[in-house]
This record gives sequence, C-alpha cells and structure tokens, in this order.
Amino acid sequence: MTKTSTLLTWFCLLLISLLTSCRSSTPAYNYRELAKAGIALGLDIAEKDNHKLYIETSRWIGVPYRKGGNSPKGIDCSGFTKAIYNKVYHITLERGSNDQLKKDCRKINKRHLQEGDLVFFHGRRSRKTASHVGIYLKDNKFVHASTSRGVMVSNLNEAYWQQHWLTGGRVR
Repeated sequence: MTKTSTLLTWFCLLLISLLTSCRSSTPAYNYRELAKAGIALGLDIAEKDNHKLYIETSRWIGVPYRKGGNSPKGIDCSGFTKAIYNKVYHITLERGSNDQLKKDCRKINKRHLQEGDLVFFHGRRSRKTASHVGIYLKDNKFVHASTSRGVMVSNLNEAYWQQHWLTGGRVR
C-alpha cells in the first residue's frame, strides 16, 4: 500500500465513523409503551412531554395502597413519589409527604405547576402540614396513591382536592 492510499483509507474510516455517530439527540421511544401510558393515565402525551415520567407512572396505576408500602405489591403516597423520582430523575426524596415538602422542595403556586412538580394536600387535623402528596402531570391532572383506590390519576379541579390543597413543590 502506498502512503497516499493509506492516508485515503484512514480519512474514509474517519469520515464513516463521524457520519455514523452523528444522529439526533432525541431518544428513541417505544411508542407502543407510550400509547399504553397515555391510555392508562387518560392523557394525550405530546412529543415535548417527559415520556419517561409518563411511562413510569403508568406502570404503577392500580397498585394498591399500603401504609408504609414501597413496592408494586402496595405503596403509600410518599413512597410512590419517592419511587418515581428515584427512577425518572435519579433523585432521592425524603420518605414522608411533609418531609418532602419541607426538605426537598421549594413552594410554588398552583398556577405555576409544571410536569413533575409535587402537589401537596393537608388533612383534617392541620391545614399547615402535608398529609398527602402526588406528582403533577399536566392539564390539572396529577398521579398519586389514594388510600381508597391505590395509584390513580385525579384532577386538581375536583372539589375534594381544591378543599385540601396546600401547595405545589418544585424539587430542588
């Protein structure tokens, strides 16, 4: 092989490697799984939405409520948010809903909620303490572990949630 042909061969290999390594930064999604998630959550999932969040939360729909639970066999509200944040965002949240509010979040107004923000609700005992937490999705919908129906999607405009609204939280 001549010096010129060797250089040409190396140049071609370099060019091929550069061209094959250049691709869109948009990750490839399993659109069948995304469609299933949209059906399970009752939402239209757009291209700009966090697909990993929607797919992961949809896998939990119907999991029964279990106080102190942290597995697909049974989970409570703060265990659910902790599990989702760990899987989707690689962030470890505190275990209790009030601890998540106080230690992991900065408070935000309901009108500023964004996909993935936490939503906090008070109970009957104290209007200043978070006794329930969920994850905001979009269109006033959030996913949470309900004591009566397990993991489900609810609407912030429902009377119960409006009466018990405490604050939104953006994880730091």
